[in-house]
Amino acid sequence: MKRRTFIKTVGGVAGAAAFGLNELFGADEPLERVEGLPRRSLGKTGLKLSVVGFPGLALIHYDQEKCTAALHSAFERGLNYYDVAPAYGNGQCETKMGIGLQGLDRSKYFLACKTKKRDKEGCKKELEESLKLLKTDHFDLYQLHHLVRPAEVKQALGPDGAMETILEAKKQGKIRFIGFSAHTTKAALEVMKGFPFDTVMFPINFVEYYNRDFGRDVLALAREQGCGVLAIKPLSWGTWPKDMTKNRQWWYRSVEEPADVELAMRFALSQNPVVAGLPPSFLDLLDKTIEAAKTFKPLDQAAIEKLKTMAENMGSIFIREEQQVAMNHPYWIPVHPDSPHETGCGHMA
Repeated sequence: MKRRTFIKTVGGVAGAAAFGLNELFGADEPLERVEGLPRRSLGKTGLKLSVVGFPGLALIHYDQEKCTAALHSAFERGLNYYDVAPAYGNGQCETKMGIGLQGLDRSKYFLACKTKKRDKEGCKKELEESLKLLKTDHFDLYQLHHLVRPAEVKQALGPDGAMETILEAKKQGKIRFIGFSAHTTKAALEVMKGFPFDTVMFPINFVEYYNRDFGRDVLALAREQGCGVLAIKPLSWGTWPKDMTKNRQWWYRSVEEPADVELAMRFALSQNPVVAGLPPSFLDLLDKTIEAAKTFKPLDQAAIEKLKTMAENMGSIFIREEQQVAMNHPYWIPVHPDSPHETGCGHMA
């Protein structure tokens, strides 16, 4: 990308300098749009993903009929990236997605699944069960799920670790690409230094980034390694303020107004090398995110200033996990009891 083109696109030298020329992304028009929804190249894979992914955990809230309709509707509006995990409803979301995706051309969508198992045998059993529930013979992406502590990374990448199963499955054609998701910088950086992943799933969010630079180091290493980044929690507005009545039974607050959704997604999708973002697990927020992403344009200085103002005094939803890792606690203390990552079931209702 030419420097003068970049600076003009983001709104002048001030806008570019706020991040650095190599940190913002998306100044060039996407190579492809489907039904108005942009698609981006996923790192080194050669594939193109819609810039919005379908959050499989959302299926926990709805019956099968509504789930099936939502999965098909998203596809018809240009979405081709579906994300799910065994932890979401103890398999309920995988079951609903497996049923709901029937009738869609398997070659036209990108199916991503995950495992929280860190050992070889546990991962093998979980992988096979996921393939069965999702009614497929392969995953386009399979990920180590919710890495937090360095000890998990060591086990997963070590002898008899989950990575041995994942590599065997790739040789067998059951997995096309390999990735991970993490909630702490330390775990993300350590696992990236231990294996050449295709994708990185990490929280990329304006509150976390502006208030404590959370995500910056992970993005930098992902750029260096040529990994595609899948942004989680892009619409998070931080922890719920103590004096606020929750409008959703969810473990963090989300932006809700269309203009704010558009701004939050502009932030996430402007970070190089973010490819796509996964909205919170509610179908109405998915709909808003799809519409917002259709109007994507890179951040300019006015948008940056507004986002910084919105982030002021908002609490981090990940700092306590990072603090526990930093203090090297001998045992794990639950941080968000109503989070699917803490309960392991994903049932919030």
